[in-house]
Amino acid sequence: MSSNDWMTLLSAGALAFSLLNYVLLDGTDLGVGVLLGFTRSGKQRRAMAVTILPIWDANETWLVLGGGGLLALFPMAYAILLPALYLPFILMFLALILRAVALEFRDYAPNDAMKRCIDGLLLCGSLFTGATQGVVLGTLVEGIPNYDGQYTGNGQEWLGLFPLYCGVVLVLGYTWLGACWLYWRTEDELQQRSRLQAQVLAIVMVVLLTMLVTWTTTLDTQYAHRLLDPLVLVPATVLFIALIIAFSLGLRRRWDYLPLFAALGIFILAFALMITALYPLIVPPNLTLQAAASSPTSQKFMLVGFAVLIPVTLIYNTYGFKVFSGKVHSVRD
Repeated sequence: MSSNDWMTLLSAGALAFSLLNYVLLDGTDLGVGVLLGFTRSGKQRRAMAVTILPIWDANETWLVLGGGGLLALFPMAYAILLPALYLPFILMFLALILRAVALEFRDYAPNDAMKRCIDGLLLCGSLFTGATQGVVLGTLVEGIPNYDGQYTGNGQEWLGLFPLYCGVVLVLGYTWLGACWLYWRTEDELQQRSRLQAQVLAIVMVVLLTMLVTWTTTLDTQYAHRLLDPLVLVPATVLFIALIIAFSLGLRRRWDYLPLFAALGIFILAFALMITALYPLIVPPNLTLQAAASSPTSQKFMLVGFAVLIPVTLIYNTYGFKVFSGKVHSVRD
């Protein structure tokens, strides 16, 4: 490999790392938002909100790094993705704003009825954010028509069955992460309720993820060749089963942190399988990392920035989790 090839791989790795961190961290927050919207008890809703209030905004930093990194490191991919996914992206950003407003202002609601309405907006914002992100991911995997660095589709690729299915899977996956998070961070009745939700959603996710991987192998012969290769399929299956066992043990032995860590591990495994299927493409069916990459000078500049920002963001996230660690008690809303 030439130095430019290594630089492109490092750029792709930095971008993938940022997006994965966003999915793991803010995805958990979005799941809590979904569950909060379906919870009747005001005390429990307050406790659920308190678990994420100190950290949710820092978690979204990874989305900024990922989006800015895509524009600077792979501008051709950005130029294809943006016009193909204008509406899902706009809906996602509006939903993120709605969610942020609801989280920050729910405590200032003048009465319980208004607070319940705000929590409903939080539910809508969380649902639409997760759904649009899943749709974007599904559209990317299914492939976006392009030629010579230009988008050539009709703007409706994201309305296909596979992208919409991915939207449903990601929303339920985020909700699963949220239930596991609440099982770790809460106690008493809310913890037991979260435990039941996590168990049910785990079964649902096993079925949906199995269907998703199977469906993905039918989209492209390269996907089938990569994902069904015994060197990929066997280790992935073994790891998946081990993580499910760890999830179950965590619930039975009262290792409150373990179900969340196991669920996050399954998300990481799914992300790794997606990268394995797509590589070396960044926008299927034909745009490769090398073809979409920016100039070596731009890559060097951005990689230096990532080398500074990623550790700083990780330290900040870790410090925030440490400061606000421990169980959250249900209090009057």
